[in-house]
Amino acid sequence: MARIKVNLTIDSEVAEAARSLGLNMSRLAETAIAEATKAERNRLWREENKSKISSYAEEVEREGLALAKYRSF
Repeated sequence: MARIKVNLTIDSEVAEAARSLGLNMSRLAETAIAEATKAERNRLWREENKSKISSYAEEVEREGLALAKYRSF
């Protein structure tokens, strides 16, 4: 994965605390941004598919799970 430089503005006390603890702020920011991106993609997918998810849940409630009779648990 290629890396690019970006500018971030963060609270000075937070930056100083991270530096004093030897934390890699770039890696921490990258991880937090990646997690936030994943969460937002998931939220958007659920929103876009809300009606289908709801329809399926209603079908399962009405008819039960497909192949449920073969479940061993």
